[in-house]
Amino acid sequence: MTCESCAQKVRAALEGKPDFGAAVAMLAGVGSIQGVVRFLQLSEERCLIDGTIDGLEPGPHGLHVHTLGDLTLDCLSCGEHYNPFGRQHGGPGDSERHAGDLGNIVAGPDGRASFRLEDSQLKVWDVIGRSLVVDAGEDDLGRGGHPLSKQTGNSGERLACGIIARSAGLFQNPKQICACDGVTLWEERDRPIAGKGRSKANLETPAAHL
Repeated sequence: MTCESCAQKVRAALEGKPDFGAAVAMLAGVGSIQGVVRFLQLSEERCLIDGTIDGLEPGPHGLHVHTLGDLTLDCLSCGEHYNPFGRQHGGPGDSERHAGDLGNIVAGPDGRASFRLEDSQLKVWDVIGRSLVVDAGEDDLGRGGHPLSKQTGNSGERLACGIIARSAGLFQNPKQICACDGVTLWEERDRPIAGKGRSKANLETPAAHL
């Protein structure tokens, strides 16, 4: 499915429904790791997290919302996992979990992880101003038996992070990563960071304002 057709399907499904809020995090970190992750509150119970992160080692990587939007010491100053209810670490489908526990994303052989998740505990209005962090290793979802399993999922060092910032509402965000290529935030997930294939193939295709 192309990015444009995906956006059209999302628009058709959600047009006319209340705008519960949206946010975006621009991630950067070790080496060439960089990415864009968007948060869209579909309803009071459903949050959509959609993103693309490049430069990762192939395989699974833990993804978590952290308490602090503080990058003064890079990802080390982001605080712990966002955990307003004082629960143990778990997986995104568990009732006993941190609100910020988003499980794992998987990078392919090219180092790119493209993902779309829905979460019932995360709320856009609660995470704006906090941070999103991707880790070096796989999150064991609290089931690994390691001393850190019930705290962090034992997912290793923090590789990349970014502050979660409020973004324009539904279908109101034509912002671009780079003014040179016309690619909007929503279209970013299907494009390489640079080089061949980066620019929009059809300049007549309307922007997916999401």
